[in-house]
Amino acid sequence: MIETIAKLWQRIPKVVLFGGAVLIQCVLLALMVADRMQILREGREVTLQTQPVDPRDLLRGDYVVLRYDISQLASGALAGKPAPERKPIVFVKLAPNANGLYEAVSVSSEPVAVTAPEILIRGRVNYSCGSGSPVFCDKLTINYGLESYFVPEGEGRKLEQARNQQKLRVVAAVLPSGRAAIKRLLLDGEPVYEEPLY
Repeated sequence: MIETIAKLWQRIPKVVLFGGAVLIQCVLLALMVADRMQILREGREVTLQTQPVDPRDLLRGDYVVLRYDISQLASGALAGKPAPERKPIVFVKLAPNANGLYEAVSVSSEPVAVTAPEILIRGRVNYSCGSGSPVFCDKLTINYGLESYFVPEGEGRKLEQARNQQKLRVVAAVLPSGRAAIKRLLLDGEPVYEEPLY
């Protein structure tokens, strides 16, 4: 059977094999773009306040490093409980405050029910406590996939200064599954960068 498959494989022209490999790569790239488009088009918008970042990490290349009020949270009921892995996925319930900015209400290891205008965002804990079997720490540092934003060359410094003065906000699109993507950046409440759907 293996010999038969090997003989059939050898009969296929190299051009066809190369074309198939290129087609597979194009399909995978199209799927990645479609996934991002789905988040941006169908996700509910939440506005998040950025926090200053240590100046040693300001600008690496042409992107701005972002951190949020919801990036470091008390673990609440999760504290000391076993974590399923070293960097577990968590779900943070967000609700808008009086200024329209979304703030963390609670954090859990599984999706929980939310009622409008609350929303659930999915993130990954940077690390878990415990050397043998990991457990949730008292404080959680969480990444949401919203921690960097690419900008045109030479424009990062202005955004970094605004971020450090807490004048920069991020509008993120969040799907019901909790997956999120940056939709636009606001500087003093005005849009400065809008993420295209494609």
